Amino acid sequence: MREVAERLGYRPSAAARTLRTGRSGLIGLTVTTYGEEPFTFTEFAYFAEMARAATSAALSRGYALVVLPASSRHDVWSNIALDGTVVIDPPDQDPLVSELYRSGVPVVSDGKPGNCPVTAWVDNDHEAAVLGILDHLSEAGARRIGLLTGTSTDTYTRLSTDAYLGWCRKVGQEPVYETYPAHDPAAGAVAADRLLARPDRPDAVYGLFDPNGTDLLAAARRYGLRVPDDLLLVCCSESDVYATTEPPITTLSLKPRRIGTTVVNLLIDAIEGVDSGTGVDVGRLFPARYRTAGTGPPPGTLMPTELIVRASSQRRSTRTTVSPPRPPGEV
Repeated sequence: MREVAERLGYRPSAAARTLRTGRSGLIGLTVTTYGEEPFTFTEFAYFAEMARAATSAALSRGYALVVLPASSRHDVWSNIALDGTVVIDPPDQDPLVSELYRSGVPVVSDGKPGNCPVTAWVDNDHEAAVLGILDHLSEAGARRIGLLTGTSTDTYTRLSTDAYLGWCRKVGQEPVYETYPAHDPAAGAVAADRLLARPDRPDAVYGLFDPNGTDLLAAARRYGLRVPDDLLLVCCSESDVYATTEPPITTLSLKPRRIGTTVVNLLIDAIEGVDSGTGVDVGRLFPARYRTAGTGPPPGTLMPTELIVRASSQRRSTRTTVSPPRPPGEV
């Protein structure tokens, strides 16, 4: 029958599928980290790569991915029948996630959700990643390591900052850091300048966000600091640009393609009531049409990160030339 249908050019009706299965075949994706602040997340390499991978994963399983704003003057959320939603980096007590939960829409978050009622989550081990970077900088000779971080309450920012502050307490270093609203690219350049203008200026910096590498490199040049001789730099980014800067900048990759694929598959498994290997009884995790939500913490999956080491975090070794001994009596 399928071969005949294909030969005749028949395509199944989306409306008919909705009537038959009770599903629209649409899943949403949004970034709620910065609330109602204007934020074009596709301009950042992490979000763009994650969204591309999520779209491919959804299509491979017969779903379409709809990218939605966290808020809008038009009530777009109520006008689209979503089977489920992926929320990237939700802040604590995210009102959108809470509303989706009350409406019976399953939610999987890219980022450990804190107090948000999600079905499941996928994230990186941010504490281990930050500690690895700090160890790397220390081994390269850094004695006062600074941090460029954000003001938001999402898990990535909070856990990364907490890991840095904990490391400072452990090694006895006074924290040296500046914060800024990460959705505002211009604010990042100002914060980088503030950090390098401090009287306790660091000799190494880790920047949590994509533009921080170029912002810190530009600020270092303004203050006459050589990278890596006077200042070691690392930033978290998926951008290939950092392989071609002068010098090339060491970056931490959070592997967004892997995360995008995983969150979508977890969400669709939950929508279809499939056990994805997490040991989750998906049928009991949702209110309303998916029965009663479970009371335990949502299941989580941690993804590995990768530190891509380049010249900006490796001090040049000083070469010592040793002359051969002179013969006796030679002046």
